[in-house]
Amino acid sequence: MTGRVGGPGHTIGVALRIPEPFLGILDEARGRFEPGAGDMPAHVTILAPIEVDAAAMPAVVGHLASVAATVRPFRLVLRGVGTFRPTSRVVFVAVGEGGVQCERLEKQVRSGDMAVETRYPYHPHVTIAHDVPDAVLDAALADLEDFAAEYDVDSMGLYENVDGAWRLIEEFDFTG
Repeated sequence: MTGRVGGPGHTIGVALRIPEPFLGILDEARGRFEPGAGDMPAHVTILAPIEVDAAAMPAVVGHLASVAATVRPFRLVLRGVGTFRPTSRVVFVAVGEGGVQCERLEKQVRSGDMAVETRYPYHPHVTIAHDVPDAVLDAALADLEDFAAEYDVDSMGLYENVDGAWRLIEEFDFTG
């Protein structure tokens, strides 16, 4: 799911962080099932990677700050696993409570000048493995079937891909 805002220059994404101890558990699982998943910690994607040119970055930051100012902190519950097979070779931890808030947030973020087209409809989740053999996807499904986490989300992060690694550029507190 990529789109364009302006021209090439920066690859950015927007995500919700996952706190410890849940982050460590999910990152460890991701490392077992998808080597190379360590380029960004486990997260709930709000805006999948898009390309923006350098001149658009201040507007992106302003847009995200405006959105965050309208959003209240919310409870997020991660529970169980799912897959997008056969459409996409992905295993994920499911978002339960808080999913509606994630969907609203995604719509707000992906509006105005950031209203990019997406390849698939938005579905909040935490990716555990993708584009790996079926046996690995099946093992990931079995391994995390009892996973559960509950925590409060009070911000979203703007990330940039630099040399193959995702780096947090700015965190936007929810103050709505």
